[in-house]
Amino acid sequence: MDRRSFLKSSFLGAAALSLLGPGSCRVRSRFDTLIKHGWIYAGDGKPPVRGDIALRDGKIAAIGTDLGSSADLVLEADGLAVSPGFVDVHSHTDTNLFDAPKGDSRIFQGITSEVGGNCGYCPFTGDAPWKDAESFFQALDEQGIGINYASLAGHGNIREAIVGPYNVMASDDQLEQMCNLLDQQLSQGCVGLSYGLEYAPGCYCDTREMIALNQVVARHNALYAIHMRNEDDHVLEAMDEAIEAARHSGARLEISHLKAQNPANFDKLDRMLQKIDAAKAEGIDIAVDRYPYTAFATGFTSFIPIELRDGTHDDIYARLNDRAACERIREYAYGRLKRFGGAQQVLVAGCNKKENAVFAGKNLAECCQIAGKDEWEMIRHLLISEELQVNQATFAMKEDNLLKIYRHPLAMPASDGSVYSPEGVLGQELPHPRSYGTFPRFFQLVREKGLMDLSSAIYKCTALPASRIGLKDRGLLLPGYAADITVFNPETIADLATYAKPHTFPAGIEHVFVNGVQALSGGTHTGALAGKVLA
Repeated sequence: MDRRSFLKSSFLGAAALSLLGPGSCRVRSRFDTLIKHGWIYAGDGKPPVRGDIALRDGKIAAIGTDLGSSADLVLEADGLAVSPGFVDVHSHTDTNLFDAPKGDSRIFQGITSEVGGNCGYCPFTGDAPWKDAESFFQALDEQGIGINYASLAGHGNIREAIVGPYNVMASDDQLEQMCNLLDQQLSQGCVGLSYGLEYAPGCYCDTREMIALNQVVARHNALYAIHMRNEDDHVLEAMDEAIEAARHSGARLEISHLKAQNPANFDKLDRMLQKIDAAKAEGIDIAVDRYPYTAFATGFTSFIPIELRDGTHDDIYARLNDRAACERIREYAYGRLKRFGGAQQVLVAGCNKKENAVFAGKNLAECCQIAGKDEWEMIRHLLISEELQVNQATFAMKEDNLLKIYRHPLAMPASDGSVYSPEGVLGQELPHPRSYGTFPRFFQLVREKGLMDLSSAIYKCTALPASRIGLKDRGLLLPGYAADITVFNPETIADLATYAKPHTFPAGIEHVFVNGVQALSGGTHTGALAGKVLA
């Protein structure tokens, strides 16, 4: 079933909820859980109906105006929104699930399903910890996870495994091997392929390579998600390339974290949205996602020109210590800082080395004052001392553009973050607050900025992303569907995480169920590990 048919049939079923009368769907058998008197938002964008929803054996058993009280657990949801669990179509959770198996930062914001393996990287293939998708999924299943997890295959991993980490064109034989490897990963349960064309080695591919791989994606009716080659000065050209690779392959396209970055490019957003509309009108299956913050997060290696990022870490260290190469990197880094609006726009998002702990959570200008270094010396010091593994959060976007993106019918919120927990090793990191607050912050914007009605907002968090990744029994509240449910207060839902204190859970999420098991009860995690690998 294609996406349009899936949504049409699902919406017709969900619309039937509004026809339920006082005596409709009365079920006298015992349920596992009854959620009573809530405002039930089916996820299809239609107005809610007030009623009860019953869960049994991990599924939605019944929906009606009065389902009695015969259940092991009865929850009163008067005044609360009862919604399908939120679906995060763009995350980087992946291996963090082994350190935070309960899915803390996801469950507390109402996320019940998410897609990892984005921006060209997945935790399997090549030098990754697991040899293939199947072994990684099996490891998650054996441990137990608190959320439902799906993964894209990473183009960067595939390319490195076959071509290597170098700036070379794939030969015909290598391209065939890449396609075969991708076909294997999709057959093992990956829901699509992701590109990270601002990162090495994925950035060294050409459109020919993308089209060939995307044809494999299309044969599996899977998703092609792309971190475009450029998101600032050449964003329009990068969007043309992304659309062309969909046009000539037939693959369904998801443009990741859509943005017009840096002040000089803020006015390009309207033209970007026009290109999306034109592609849709042409028949290309396209959608976009975006996190609700004006700061992006990436690695400090983005201060190195793409052509100087190829090869091994030793190759990059050598360039950072070579006078001529270092001068080229310095000029590029200063140009990048200028486009951002200065060093004060760049936040150092955590350091691994104890000697650099003083810089964590401070902007680059403050770090320079502390260390007595200029901007380039500071960047170079962090790259070398942190072994290239240091991240940044950079304030380079405009809120008005963010709101305009969300108003577009093909746009949805997605975190571009990962699962975290205040407890354990992950609690020592300083992640972008989007890992804890994306969906509550989106609903805050809906409420405070009048973006859209609540039904439409819930659709963007549930049925729309579920349809993008082909989930046939999630994203809607319908009898027979998986009982992934989020119960929240539309008047108080709010993101409380900050860049200084990101490990802060949001407000307003009352209850969360994953496959019929209560994971969040009255704002407290139950410890349940009821999630599944959606392969």
